[in-house]
Amino acid sequence: MKNLNEIVKMPLPKVPSKKATPLFAVAVLSVLFVAILGLTGCTTSTSSTEVTPSEVTAEESKTRIITDALGREVEIPAQVESIITLGSGAPRLAAYLDVIDLLVGAEEYDTQDVVALRDYNPVHIETFRELPIVGTGGGSGDNNGFPEEIIMVSPDVIIAGFDWEAADELQAQTDIPVVSVRHQTGLAHESFRTALQVFADVVEAESRAETILTFIDEAKADLDQRTASIEDADKLSAYAGAVTWNGRRGFGGTYSDFGPLTAVNALNVADDSDIGGFFEASFESILVWDPDVIFLDPGNMDLVNDEYRSNPSYFNSLQAVQEDRIYTMPAFNFAGTNITYALINAYYAGTILFPEEFDDIDIEDKAGEILTTLLGENTFKTMREDGLFYGTITLGE
Repeated sequence: MKNLNEIVKMPLPKVPSKKATPLFAVAVLSVLFVAILGLTGCTTSTSSTEVTPSEVTAEESKTRIITDALGREVEIPAQVESIITLGSGAPRLAAYLDVIDLLVGAEEYDTQDVVALRDYNPVHIETFRELPIVGTGGGSGDNNGFPEEIIMVSPDVIIAGFDWEAADELQAQTDIPVVSVRHQTGLAHESFRTALQVFADVVEAESRAETILTFIDEAKADLDQRTASIEDADKLSAYAGAVTWNGRRGFGGTYSDFGPLTAVNALNVADDSDIGGFFEASFESILVWDPDVIFLDPGNMDLVNDEYRSNPSYFNSLQAVQEDRIYTMPAFNFAGTNITYALINAYYAGTILFPEEFDDIDIEDKAGEILTTLLGENTFKTMREDGLFYGTITLGE
């Protein structure tokens, strides 16, 4: 290999003729320039810090994008090994998906007394009590997390029943991805399905989610087919009162399109209202409706009995009271919907309103099946001990 001095001293190639084009000279100079660069180390090779395509692919594979229940795109680790759940419905979905073991923190509410109003709480309370507290708990959709405590436990992902603003806020406070699984209350509306599937995608529990949704779909289909062909004229009319919604309610608290009644195609007198969902029905309206059957939340009977004692003649004028057709309908909405209780309520309503069509149903057995499938444990006895029972009610007692 010639050194630089030798190359510089080399005579230029002779130009073949005066007619040679300028391109020939350019070519010669280019050869010399490349040779000089080679000897001086000024190469155009790839820098040692340059990222190759394979390295970029490996880097990108460490994360993935999730579209949450609100439509937010959230970047999360490719493999999620730890989570916390906050807000409306999120801890419940973790229980349904059987991924409580991924939790590294718990809401304060779930670490206190056993409360059957949240169906998952009696099953997992001992686990919750062993975890650091990372939020207050509740169903408002607001940010109720404790940012400092969350940072300390450092979950891969926060899964929350938060609205859009609250989810963004907590994500900014902690620099940890927040995936919202907020959904509507009711008996497994489409938003519930979306939330469960989003949660399952995050923690790779898709198979379990499919098992849960299939079970719910089959139960709802069973409820529907038993009564779908019955004409309204042949049905007992029903009223669901003292319904718990954003707190405890008296006799007038009710729902149009009430999940357990809708599931069995019941004749719900509150559907006569122009208001969708929960509302406070006037006593006058209920008197006009004069339902054949009344269902009341046993947890709110102290409120109803106070109303009864204040105006017994009103209540005694209702045919359902006169004929002793008042039954319990345990609350199923509490910081989200207990799908378990909503399904049990629907089967129970069926046994009362359509006894022939539901004559094969023993409510305790059916409840056990539903609870065990969704929660992994039959908590029917715990429900009853905590006041969530099924049976008749006598006003004033």
